[in-house]
Amino acid sequence: MPDATLPQRLATIREQIADACNRSGRTAEDITLLAVSKTCPVTAIREAMTEGLCCFGESRIQEAADKIDQLAQAEVQWHMIGPLQRNKVAKAVGVFDLIHTIDRLSLAQRVDRIAAEHNHVQPVLVQVNIGRETQKHGVDPDDAVAFCRQVAALPHLQLRGLMGIPPRTDHPESSRPYYRQLKQLWQAVEAGPKFDILSMGMSGDYPVAIEEGATLIRVGSALFGPRTTPTPTTV
Repeated sequence: MPDATLPQRLATIREQIADACNRSGRTAEDITLLAVSKTCPVTAIREAMTEGLCCFGESRIQEAADKIDQLAQAEVQWHMIGPLQRNKVAKAVGVFDLIHTIDRLSLAQRVDRIAAEHNHVQPVLVQVNIGRETQKHGVDPDDAVAFCRQVAALPHLQLRGLMGIPPRTDHPESSRPYYRQLKQLWQAVEAGPKFDILSMGMSGDYPVAIEEGATLIRVGSALFGPRTTPTPTTV
């Protein structure tokens, strides 16, 4: 729907979420819709907020910081969904309600150390490279359970779940086996009641992800429309 308004796009998304939940014996209340607002102006975020959205995902530290500052009085959650460099950790800890992209022990230890300095416990997800793609970030699926146990042992991190991005495809069904595998890994971790987030599914395949057990879907272009090219920044 290239000419649709944001409320129209959101209505379609909510309808598809409900349909996917009905097919899989779940309810829409089981699903968190994360509005991926990277490259979007603050005006678009404000419009999404008026439609009841309260969770937004950003992938660049500086871009996110500017938006968070402008919306400082708003009751929203901010998620870091882009790769996080160790030298940017201090700008992310305590600012983001959830960091989705912990994928190596050195990064986890750095986040833990910075959080400790601020007497803060930082909620995080472990990113799993479910397609084993060399160009993507994430821990290897074979190492995911053991790595999660290492992360969970860090005192100033709260491990909330897993995140994964399947190989890019034009066919949503092609993502299903990857999401099924990630769900199995998520179940295998057994990190307690707070380990309750399975972040998978994007604009092109979120109904499939919901059917396979996603608790959080990351939707950007299907909600905000085609991406614009942002001003170059680093994460």
